[in-house]
Amino acid sequence: MALLGSIIKTAIDLRGAIVSEKSPVASQKEVLKNLLEKAKDTAFGKYYGFGKILESENIQKSFAEKVPYFDYHKMETEWWCKTQEGLKDISWPGSPKYFARSSGTTGKTSKKIPVTDEMIEAIRTTGIKQVGALTNFEIPSDFYEKEIMMLGSSTDLEVQDQFLEGEISGISASNIPFWFRGYYKPGEEIAQMDDWDEKVATICKRAKEWDIGALSGIPSWMELMMKKVIEYHNAKNIHEIWPNLKVYTTGGVAFQPYEKSFNQLLAKPIIIIDTYLASEGFLAFQNRPGTTSMKLVSDNGIYFEFVPFKPEYIKEDGSLSQDAPALTLAEVEADVDYVLIISTVSGAWRYLIGDTIAFTDVEKAEIKITGRTKFFLNVVGSQLSVNKMEVALQEMEKQFDIKIPEFTLAAVKIEGEFYHHWYLGTETEIKSEEIANALDNALKEANKNYSVARSKALKGVKVTTINPTIFHEWNAKNKKKGGQVKMEKVMDEEKFTEWEDFVKSEVNK
Repeated sequence: MALLGSIIKTAIDLRGAIVSEKSPVASQKEVLKNLLEKAKDTAFGKYYGFGKILESENIQKSFAEKVPYFDYHKMETEWWCKTQEGLKDISWPGSPKYFARSSGTTGKTSKKIPVTDEMIEAIRTTGIKQVGALTNFEIPSDFYEKEIMMLGSSTDLEVQDQFLEGEISGISASNIPFWFRGYYKPGEEIAQMDDWDEKVATICKRAKEWDIGALSGIPSWMELMMKKVIEYHNAKNIHEIWPNLKVYTTGGVAFQPYEKSFNQLLAKPIIIIDTYLASEGFLAFQNRPGTTSMKLVSDNGIYFEFVPFKPEYIKEDGSLSQDAPALTLAEVEADVDYVLIISTVSGAWRYLIGDTIAFTDVEKAEIKITGRTKFFLNVVGSQLSVNKMEVALQEMEKQFDIKIPEFTLAAVKIEGEFYHHWYLGTETEIKSEEIANALDNALKEANKNYSVARSKALKGVKVTTINPTIFHEWNAKNKKKGGQVKMEKVMDEEKFTEWEDFVKSEVNK
């Protein structure tokens, strides 16, 4: 069978040699023009004068001037609600077949994002590009014969009126190409299971039947699944079950916080490849070794804009001020945090996806995700992004030789003074005061604004350590297990009080 792997790899290599890409900047201009052309006769396109924008000398500039920023609430209440009522040609031609339910980290109810046929095709095309990029890594030919474990949400989509609803991983998995189904695990029957515990239990029973070469899914749930498989088979590590495992495609959240605990489940190193697949589209993926950065998909149905991530542009609810300036891909700089704005073939326009990014290589259009606009902790001027939090916690892992795969925090008042109260998920017993002081010092050294805040309004840092499983149970209580579910990293006072009550109930069980 090694011959088959060689043939597949050669075909991928040949395709890469034949297909030449335009520059990301040129591709983005073309993408925007195509989006406006296709949507100019929709209700949205007529309202904002897409036809006139297309006639302007600078389409990108005119688009930014005439179309406001939209967050989910604004897009849903003004436009997508009409699509959900069954009206056609609202923000994109026709009517979508799917709505992706976003079980993200913010908001009390699931968002419903339209997923058009064009978006399904764009996600599939980007997925093929990502597979093609594997040839840039040192992977033997026989890898291309192995099976891929995709641990996502249920593919058994719910019928709501004339639409099918589910999480984007479930929608994508239900639309995999026929030629890929033989490689796809856990297979259609198990993938349709909605109960995460039942799904994992079935995977455990079937695990030894499969020759898994790659894993794909959110790190926290992938790690839990592997632990269950290892425990079920009384193995020392996952390679005793799947000896040919060589690649893990991660996404949804940053992998670095999970790296230490994840690697302890392996017998040998594997290649980690980052991806950026959201309910709104497949935005970026890592296409070369030697970096953890991801290349923006600049030529496939998504137009990007970038707003400098500054406190004066971010409202208290995490939305954008309408006077915030937006830059094109040709105008960005490296190592600057930007709020990501997208316009897509699903009819999202100048849409605040909620993530902040920074360019690591402008020419290659390579980025890293630095946080969420709603997870920007700036109650007393500390200006802490998720990226800065995670870097500090990685330092704690090294300093104390512990694993901290999960965390959350809030700015709280104790006896009239503001403190940052951190909850760290770790299985290691450690003195809370000791790690609180070390964490505080690490943040002071790495972040000037935090250091200034600590000398003024921010009185101190409090740390509570708990078992990481409590974070998973919190998600199960508030949303559900598995799929695209992610833990919120920063909470407001109301949510944090609810969280603390939940932790106490779990600890006292």
